[in-house]
Amino acid sequence: MSQQLPDVQATAPDVTVGLSQVGVTGVEKLVKIAREEKRPIVLMAEFEVFVDLPSWRKGADMSRNMEVIDEILEEATREEAYRVEDVCGDAAERLLEKHDYTTRAEVAMEAEFVRRERTPETDRETQYSVDLIASATATEEGTREEIGARATGMTVCPCSQGMSVARAKGKLEELDVPEEKISEFLEDVPQPGHSQRGHATLTVESAGDPDVDLNDIIDVARDAMSARIYNLAKRPDEDHMTFDAHDDAKFVEDCVRSMAEGVVAEFDELPDDAVITMKQSNDESIHQHNAHAERVVEMGALREEVTGDLA
Repeated sequence: MSQQLPDVQATAPDVTVGLSQVGVTGVEKLVKIAREEKRPIVLMAEFEVFVDLPSWRKGADMSRNMEVIDEILEEATREEAYRVEDVCGDAAERLLEKHDYTTRAEVAMEAEFVRRERTPETDRETQYSVDLIASATATEEGTREEIGARATGMTVCPCSQGMSVARAKGKLEELDVPEEKISEFLEDVPQPGHSQRGHATLTVESAGDPDVDLNDIIDVARDAMSARIYNLAKRPDEDHMTFDAHDDAKFVEDCVRSMAEGVVAEFDELPDDAVITMKQSNDESIHQHNAHAERVVEMGALREEVTGDLA
């Protein structure tokens, strides 16, 4: 006859302090995203799953909890879903139901998302990948879901470009080029500035399912930088990207503000309490450090700032 093993996890801890997150990370699952009249997209997603832990409980039954988590993720990912954030929301709600001692369940996932596009000048088909970001938090008050992406592009520093403009202007003046011709030339031909690879992150969180399309999120994030980049680029495409980037030089701060402008233009129907997260990180080419800027704001406040309707 087997002996009942003690449930140490359910005993009181030595230090009665509650924990906001206890769970597992690095859980890999296949997720199928359905598409109308098309084959589903299959993603290899990595999940993080957490519940909160009250001060009176020592542990969260990690071995049993992993079994529950695996079962829930299997159920949530077995069928095709039209939105990845719904997969997270379904799993978070199931977790909340399974744990009678928790008041909050969180499920987050990331996956590489690839879509096809065409190069800007040679019109060749290529692929572009982004990091897809989705999460959900379930409580007794309801579930909030988040969807977003981390995209890569190109930026050019306006400061270094300004120095190049001054150098070019001085040289043209030495060559006795008329002032109006100098102005016309500098207006039509962007001058060099140090460039960098930029990483734009944009997510939208709201009660229930955010009413936004992932592809639109990707486009807003990419267009907030100086220029889009492409996996395949022939010489005319390289020329197009380089010219576009230098024609729209942006500081890291400018990219976040451009993202904010794009969010209001593209997603103006979002409720005021939707939370928008916008981040820009640039891999600096002439420094050993990187540049970063971000803003987390509710849609109502962002809308007022962008449109100038501040009280």
